[in-house]
Amino acid sequence: MKAQQYSDRELIGRYLEGDHSSLENLISRHQNRVYAYILMITKNKELADDLFQDTFIKVINTIRAGSYNEEGKFLQWVMRIAHNLIIDHFRKSNRIPVIDNSKNEDFDIFDNLNIMEESIEDRIITEQIHKDVRKLIELLPAEQREVLYMRHYAEMSFKDIAEVTDVSINTALGRMRYALINLRKLISEKNIVLTH
Repeated sequence: MKAQQYSDRELIGRYLEGDHSSLENLISRHQNRVYAYILMITKNKELADDLFQDTFIKVINTIRAGSYNEEGKFLQWVMRIAHNLIIDHFRKSNRIPVIDNSKNEDFDIFDNLNIMEESIEDRIITEQIHKDVRKLIELLPAEQREVLYMRHYAEMSFKDIAEVTDVSINTALGRMRYALINLRKLISEKNIVLTH
């Protein structure tokens, strides 16, 4: 059986039985999502590299110690570790971001990103739209930005986001709602066109 056919749980079991390549396969399966999340929150490549490494050192040490017991939710567990390390870093540097939730209508920007790759021109325009949206996302308050990244870039459920960020599902949903409202305002202010 190839590594990609094993579940996360099976790879962990194989690693604990002495198959070290199973751990490498497990990490490589999830590293892009975890790293992208850390980088999007920290906005600093060196810091993201350090926190990513710290995350997986903690993951490996926990698995080796036999303390891992996440019932098939490996990625969510790793994201929670990464999240906590990011929070610890910002606490130590006294840079905990502040949140501002202002009310408005519901709007999901991701419903409006029409991704059709019919030509090179379309692809370039779509890439530019995504760059513009990512720049706008950076202007959001930290807690809204974080939920948005977890939901749309790491493809996590609201239940998992709530667990990782240690808030209720309603709070996670509220943060997402405000993130989308604020994005709509920013798009309107900056006259960004989301279709081509």
